Amino acid sequence: MPRAAYDYEEGRSSSEDEEEIEQELIEESDEESDNDELPVPQTPSKRKGKGKVDDAEDKHLIVQTAFDAYFTYSASRPQTSSNVYTQLVLPLTGEEYADGIASSSKRLNPLQPSILEPESLKELFSRFIFELNEGFNLLCYGYGSKRRVLNQFASEVCSKHGHVVVANAFQPDFTVKDLLSRIHTLPPVQDLVLGATVEKQAGQITAHLSKQTQHVYVVIHNIDALPLRSARSKTVLSLLASNPLVHIIASVDHLNTSLLWSSSELFARKSDTGDDNTSISACNPNNASTNPSFTANRGFAWLWHDLTTLSPYDSELAFADRSSISGASSAARRKGAFDAASAAAAGNPAAMSETAASHILASVTQKAKKLFILLGKRQLAAIEDAGASASQDLQQYGMAYDALFNAARDDFIAANDTALRSLLGEFRDHRLVVSAPSSTGGAEVLWIPLRKERLVSVIDNLEAGAA
Repeated sequence: MPRAAYDYEEGRSSSEDEEEIEQELIEESDEESDNDELPVPQTPSKRKGKGKVDDAEDKHLIVQTAFDAYFTYSASRPQTSSNVYTQLVLPLTGEEYADGIASSSKRLNPLQPSILEPESLKELFSRFIFELNEGFNLLCYGYGSKRRVLNQFASEVCSKHGHVVVANAFQPDFTVKDLLSRIHTLPPVQDLVLGATVEKQAGQITAHLSKQTQHVYVVIHNIDALPLRSARSKTVLSLLASNPLVHIIASVDHLNTSLLWSSSELFARKSDTGDDNTSISACNPNNASTNPSFTANRGFAWLWHDLTTLSPYDSELAFADRSSISGASSAARRKGAFDAASAAAAGNPAAMSETAASHILASVTQKAKKLFILLGKRQLAAIEDAGASASQDLQQYGMAYDALFNAARDDFIAANDTALRSLLGEFRDHRLVVSAPSSTGGAEVLWIPLRKERLVSVIDNLEAGAA
């Protein structure tokens, strides 16, 4: 409320108000004159007592932005724990993994995306072939395996318009040279003599196809796989993708796949093809003899499509050990039961699977099997004696070499030290039996890197087979 109105309500006269205002002005002028005579404040560095508190309050006024805080914390040394989860979790056997997948599948209702319905697929395939004929290449992403849908598109649609090549890049031993070899088997280029390097081969193939009228459809499953990430592989693929008569349909599963290519490669366009019967070469045929890798345009001309199928990656993970976290992440292919067992046991002494142990024991002599049963039963007895306090460290339940030799000699398994070491040799090679110096006296201790229930199952199978 204004002061004049307030005074009016109180019944005060205007002269009284003026006198009060003048008195306030006089008092303010007196205070200013008194302040002029006060000493000048000291600098913050010379302050004492209460000044230190003021400095602390001033520091809180400087607040880091999110940008500054990010680089401040990222520059600090990260604290990484040595307790790796993959080393603590034991791998599953093939039977355990299959049972776990089967039991979980029963409780889940299968999801069927609408894109996999027949009418939707027909419309999608019609769009795919139209975009391919317009000079684009297709890149399919999304959750789930896209292998079945793309193979269906290749067999039902692409095969009616030209030649089809399917490449499974998710295979660990796949190379870009394998892709060129498969293209070289097609009738338009099967009589062509290729050069030594993959770059020359790709240049020769694209130059030769430019003179043809038949289209080639290349389906690449997982073009973002490790074998196709190298600079040489990307160069070869760009030569093929830029040819007007070569159409690439690829699938990706990695989140950062787009970082594999530059923006010019992503948005490049193929040369004008005119009509379906004639084509203008993306490579100069006159220069193909002297420089087969010559090309006027390189790029992929990608069109991205969301192809979420929610299908399991059965084919893509066929070369990975899905029963083990570390095996699945490394995607190491299996070169046999012996190599798989050796690699698993080398990373984790208790990582030997029951299946791998059975394969190893199937190829050894009867005396070696008896020795394994002897060592296994002694190890199980030690675990039983530990009771509920038994730990995952199987070394403490191992058997000293001297004790094993005496027991083997008493059971007529090995008559001397040489015979015992010969029987243990194959077990050591495949790490079915591992050894280490004893923590107490330095004597050699041997044990089997199998969990209790797995070791019981293996020994029961051996005894049942012997009977």
